[in-house]
Amino acid sequence: MNATIMVVEDERDIREMLVFSLEQAGYSTLQAGTSEKAMSLLQEETIPDLLLVDWMLPGASGVELTRKVKKSSLFKDVPVIMLTARGEEDDRIKGLDAGADDYVIKPFSPRELMARIRAVLRRTDPGTAEEKSIEMGRLKLDTASYRVTVDGQTVKLGPTEYKLLLYFLEHPERVFTRSQLLDAVWGHQVIVEERTVDVHIRRLRKALDPYGIENYVQTVRGAGYRFSHRV
Repeated sequence: MNATIMVVEDERDIREMLVFSLEQAGYSTLQAGTSEKAMSLLQEETIPDLLLVDWMLPGASGVELTRKVKKSSLFKDVPVIMLTARGEEDDRIKGLDAGADDYVIKPFSPRELMARIRAVLRRTDPGTAEEKSIEMGRLKLDTASYRVTVDGQTVKLGPTEYKLLLYFLEHPERVFTRSQLLDAVWGHQVIVEERTVDVHIRRLRKALDPYGIENYVQTVRGAGYRFSHRV
C-alpha cells in the first residue's frame, strides 16, 4: 500500500525528519507548517491516507485542526495521529475526544511511530474482505494490495476515491445518481450533501488525468455518473 501521509508540524527540523523517515519507509508525503496550510492542501491535493498532526501549532492548534477535519464530510474518514509533548491523561483524552485515532508522545523513536502508523492504516483500510483483481481497459485495481495501476504504473488515490473507483468497477457501464453513490460509498447513515460526490469525482478524474484515462469517469447529463472505457 503506497499510502500518502500529511505531516503538520511547525518546527521545520522535526517536519523534515518525519518526512525523511516516512519516505524511507515507502510513504508519499505532504507537508504543512500550520493548520491553515493543512486545510488548504486538503482542499487542493488528493486527500491523504493519514494525518500526523502536532498539538502545538501557530494559529489554530492541532486539536482544533483535528476537530475540523473530523467534522468535515470530505475528510472525516482520514485517520489522525497526534504528536505532542503533552503526556498528561487529560491532554490525551482531549486529543482523542477531538477525533484523533492515536496519540504519540514526544520524544518518540521513528520505529515506534512507523508501527503506530501501520496499525492505524490497517484499522482504517477500506479494502474489502474478498480479495480480487478488477480490470477495465488500461486500468487495474487489486483489493489484496489496495493498489490501482494504469499500464503497470501506480495511481495515487485517497481512501474515498479508492472506494468510489472500486464501486464503479464492480458495476461497469451502469449510471448512478449522486444519491445512489452517496448511499453506496458513504453509507446510508452518513448525512452529507450531494455536491460531495462531485468533489470526489473531480479528485478521481484528476488522479487519472496524467494517464490519459480521466474520461473513463463519464457525466451522464441529467442522470449522474458512469464508469466506462468506451468513450
